[in-house]
Amino acid sequence: MSQTVKYIDPHHADIKRAARGDRAALFKLYSAYSKAMYNSAYRIVGNPQDAEDVIQEAFTKAFSRLDQFEHKSGFGPWLKRIVINQAINALKKNQTLTLNENMVMSHDDDSYEETYDYDINQVIEALETLPTGYRTVISLYLLEGYDHQEISEILGISVSTSISQLSRGKKKLKQSLKQTGSYGQARSII
Repeated sequence: MSQTVKYIDPHHADIKRAARGDRAALFKLYSAYSKAMYNSAYRIVGNPQDAEDVIQEAFTKAFSRLDQFEHKSGFGPWLKRIVINQAINALKKNQTLTLNENMVMSHDDDSYEETYDYDINQVIEALETLPTGYRTVISLYLLEGYDHQEISEILGISVSTSISQLSRGKKKLKQSLKQTGSYGQARSII
């Protein structure tokens, strides 16, 4: 006898109340998710003020569309998708997102994995120095967990461009870490 397990969002009641305009429920949702959403936005836009603008716009958009939230998955993933789309739109609006379709290269050099300890703060600092296109693809792929097909749809690029941008971005990130002496510590994630 098989049993179907139904996902129930831990914020289900707050979402229902917020959809009816309950300010306390809206604030509770904002408080529960704002820090994580800020971090996602910041990894993409690379600027604290822009990240703050992105999450404010994303929360406004999400809260105005709560009636469209279908409760099939969690509120967090639904909201994160809105935040990421808003961050990508902010980059496009500021014309800082440049992904060249002709920049396709082989990614055979990523065929092996090595494990090392790393200092995440040094990796984050190095990530912030990357060109926007590389940083965006790396953030979406490594930090947000999107695959290349999803990234291509989000950014409006080909899958091969996503793969190329990830490969080139990782190489540039490794170079940056080598210059700071942190490369050996960071190879496990890049």
